Amino acid sequence: MENNYALYLVTDTGICPRENLLTCVEEAILGGVTMVQLREKEISSRDFYEEAAALKKITHKYQVPLIINDRLDIMLAVDADGLHIGQSDIPASVARRLIGGNKILGLSAGNLSAAQQAKLDGADYLGVGAVFPTATKQDAKFIGTETLKEIKKAVALPIVGIGGIKKENIDALYGSGIDGVAVVSAIMGSDDPRSAAVNLRACVKNF
Repeated sequence: MENNYALYLVTDTGICPRENLLTCVEEAILGGVTMVQLREKEISSRDFYEEAAALKKITHKYQVPLIINDRLDIMLAVDADGLHIGQSDIPASVARRLIGGNKILGLSAGNLSAAQQAKLDGADYLGVGAVFPTATKQDAKFIGTETLKEIKKAVALPIVGIGGIKKENIDALYGSGIDGVAVVSAIMGSDDPRSAAVNLRACVKNF
């Protein structure tokens, strides 16, 4: 299964009702999403596990990697393709040891020093942001495009821009050299997630 970071979808059932999640993700994959991160903050571990297991059937049907946000136990339980963690979660070096070398490890980084440390700790890619102000993560610090470019130039890892990215502002990232964009509301909040994904995927070819 290829690790293609071009159009990275992060789920949010606060935007897309949970009963529509699987359909929304499948439509988004059909529109060009290349990687899916399941992010849940408000449900029980049992419900998270069942949701992840169901979503894995869909992502693997299309050979798209499934990444679990934060919850290493859920990632291991469903044998997902990888784990994404933040700076306040379990240390990346520990996560790498626990998930093994064959799984994908992503780490959020908002500055150059954090990005450099993530590489040393064994991260496979970085989610860098928030590139633009975002309503989906209220505590995210807005870093702008210059920091994104700085990290891409300095750290030899795939870089995925995240935070407030949508079709209307994605052209600000052209020439940055990044490997892809992570989006939440631009797809999860769309009435037509497949078309939203098609339009975004066409834009990411210009990085």
